Amino acid sequence: MSKNYIKLLGLHVFIAVLVYFFRALGSLYFYIAVLYFFITIISAPKQKKAFEIIKACTYILGIEVLLRMTGGAVFYEINKYLVIVLSVFGLFYNGFNKKATFYLLYIILLIPGIYVSLYLLDIGQNIRKAIAFNLSGPISLGISALFCFGVKVTKNQLEKIINFCLYPLVSTLVYIILYNPNVAAVATSTGSNFQSSGGFGPNQVSTVLGLGIFFFSVRFFYFSKTRFLKYIDLIFILLFSFRAIVTFSRGGVFTAIAMILAFIFILYKSMDKKNKNRMLVSTVVFLLIAASTWVISTTQTNGMIEKRYANQDSRGREKADVSTGRGDLFIAEFDEFIDNPFLGVGVGRVKDIRFQKTGVHAASHNEMSRIIAEHGLLGVLAFIILLIVPLFFRYGNKSNVLFYSFYLFWLLTINHSSMRIAAPAFIYALSLLHIIDEKPSVHRQQISQKR
Repeated sequence: MSKNYIKLLGLHVFIAVLVYFFRALGSLYFYIAVLYFFITIISAPKQKKAFEIIKACTYILGIEVLLRMTGGAVFYEINKYLVIVLSVFGLFYNGFNKKATFYLLYIILLIPGIYVSLYLLDIGQNIRKAIAFNLSGPISLGISALFCFGVKVTKNQLEKIINFCLYPLVSTLVYIILYNPNVAAVATSTGSNFQSSGGFGPNQVSTVLGLGIFFFSVRFFYFSKTRFLKYIDLIFILLFSFRAIVTFSRGGVFTAIAMILAFIFILYKSMDKKNKNRMLVSTVVFLLIAASTWVISTTQTNGMIEKRYANQDSRGREKADVSTGRGDLFIAEFDEFIDNPFLGVGVGRVKDIRFQKTGVHAASHNEMSRIIAEHGLLGVLAFIILLIVPLFFRYGNKSNVLFYSFYLFWLLTINHSSMRIAAPAFIYALSLLHIIDEKPSVHRQQISQKR
């Protein structure tokens, strides 16, 4: 497994180089990946189909931002639709746990908002596109949660699932480095930096790079058993952390830190005294790498990154709004909920209403305020389902050491990046997995009977 892991990391570094120099290969990469996973799922034995589907979904969410920044996706939201299709496959093969029925209710609660939109949405807009764009994320979350709820995977399979998310994230990282190898040359202000983000949206790039930081940290503390693999993990932790920091988009970095802290806390509690001592040594090494990354980031950005995290502009003056205007947008969406408390303003209409009132097209990137503004009290109930069902699941099943990290990724990401990418939806679903111990194989010796 370790040899395959190294080979696949190398392959994805090579893929990033190819896609960077020949952007048209991005589409070919996408088609080959999709074809490979569908063949793998169809040919897998029934008892392994759920695992193969989960593996495919994590790869698809890992590749999403790279495809968007290189134009390799068939259309912008394709990855979310693929997650939906694959999850439906999983439901067809596996069915779903009766305790997951709340997620069916969650999906049903989103439907009235569609009819409100069809009645009220500005006729000049592409209504179908507006509704599909705003519901693709929530629907992918509901269906993938319905599929993943209580699915049993072993620790070994969990490692493979994480690896299959990391491979395309490594391609994304390498592409960004090739796109902008000299961060110092473009770090001239404290605003979110498109150049250091591979020419794409810093918020989305920061989010997936933060996910890379977390997954390599999980490998370092939990899965990697040799020094060589741990060294590989530390190198990638440094690279992912540095490139996430210099996007100047803080959401992904803060989310990664919260996930790592939750994971270390849960893991440490579950260890015996001997392993706790080893964990403390690993934590010291990890913190030294983190400190080194910050020093490198500060140097490479000419001190701009320190000002960014201190909420200052390039001249060192403190900014009035730490949320860069998103707080006002949140309040505006909450006001729409107060004015339309029962069914909300309709799917996709918040942005349209804001433009009509202010002449400004702006999105809050906050799924909490958006769902209550667009769906009213039904949206409140839908969000409560998302919030509390995993916690009840955890109360009865403490097998998933990554539960709180996955849950926090969803909760924090939807507050700074909404559900613009597939990651928060399916990572949320991964928190609902049931991790089981590997059963040791029993060798039975045949006893010959003499007559």
